[in-house]
Amino acid sequence: MMIFNERFLSFIWQYRLYNATQLHCADGEALQVIHPGTLNRDAGPDFIAAKLFIDQTSWIGHVEIHLKSSDWLLHGHQNDPFFDSVILHVVYKHNTHAIYRTNGSKIPVLVLDNLFSEQLLSKYEEIISSVNIFPCQRHIADLDAIVIEGYLSRLIMERFELRTGEVMSKLTECKGNWDQTFYYFLARSFGFKVNALPFELLADALPIQIISKHKDNAVQVAALVFGQAGFLDQQFSDEYPRLLQTEYAFLKKKYKLRAIDRALWKFLRMRPQNFPTIRLAQFAALLQQSSHLFSKVLSAKTLSDLYFLFNNLSVDAYWRTHYHFLKETKQVVHQPGLRSIQHLLINTVCPLLFAYGKYTDQPELSERAIDLLEKMPAEKNAIVDQYASAGIKVKCAFTSQALLQLNKCYCSQKKCLNCGIGIKILKK
Repeated sequence: MMIFNERFLSFIWQYRLYNATQLHCADGEALQVIHPGTLNRDAGPDFIAAKLFIDQTSWIGHVEIHLKSSDWLLHGHQNDPFFDSVILHVVYKHNTHAIYRTNGSKIPVLVLDNLFSEQLLSKYEEIISSVNIFPCQRHIADLDAIVIEGYLSRLIMERFELRTGEVMSKLTECKGNWDQTFYYFLARSFGFKVNALPFELLADALPIQIISKHKDNAVQVAALVFGQAGFLDQQFSDEYPRLLQTEYAFLKKKYKLRAIDRALWKFLRMRPQNFPTIRLAQFAALLQQSSHLFSKVLSAKTLSDLYFLFNNLSVDAYWRTHYHFLKETKQVVHQPGLRSIQHLLINTVCPLLFAYGKYTDQPELSERAIDLLEKMPAEKNAIVDQYASAGIKVKCAFTSQALLQLNKCYCSQKKCLNCGIGIKILKK
């Protein structure tokens, strides 16, 4: 049973993967394809500006693709003048007598049934029905590494462009304030995947301008962070959280603040060093000791300079023996580890550098963002590991970020016919 769709037929037509020898239309007209046209991703015919010879007559116009010729009628194209420029109707099955334009002229029909190989169809059906983490897992190792690396380079730019769109949207929301925008994305990264949302809400509930007014007082910065995160609405016996509580009560009233719901924070199935309370303590320390952080990021010339900004944070001594406020424990690793710092650089610093470079027409900043990815080790996660186990060499964060883009926008949605790697595999 065939499981392909019109997109597969468009793929066949676009890359001329049909038997083109002595090609004829359904009514017997000789057909020669000079150019299949350009794939149209907007409304209207599927391919525009195709060049054809039909019975020795030269035609320039559009091409429409359907599984069945009767779909022309089903979609109402016979009544749409926009489709009068179609010079060829390409179908898999021809199940109606004729197709006409609005003026009554007949449109030639090319039937692709039996014009492409069963092997191509079988490979496509196998890939598209795959239950693996990415559809072409069994075939990707057959491609030349240069082909894969070339497409991954395109994907990293696509990923940066998508991130730039997110940044520009938030920048508009922040009324052009780059410090607040950077602060928002930094907060989101501090939450990693599990607590990204409450960190985002915290950044919106606690503007960076308020933090900046208290940057010389570590206790007040911590009080603002933990208070707005909802963690200071409890009964405490320890001196440090009680001090934070007192400070926050004053600051909350002064700035008319409203805390987010503490129930949003997730602790379940997490290592204690990744608890949100530890991340919040690190976040507060970073904000307190690194005022104008975005400016410092822009000024940092090397990866080492950036590591220095995020390393050796002045996290309060309380967090050396606590993972949360209500229970003391043995000595805690309260500084962010190297992997955590790299996560922040990959997911905040690099995208913001790239976006700011585009916004201010400073291409050297965008290039620095790419260079940083090439100098950091690849991320370790289940998705990247699957590609590596299939034979892709994951050399650095540049590659792992490109693979995450590949998986999110193509593999997980099975958009193999929109993917440079999928197309190469099917054409091979």
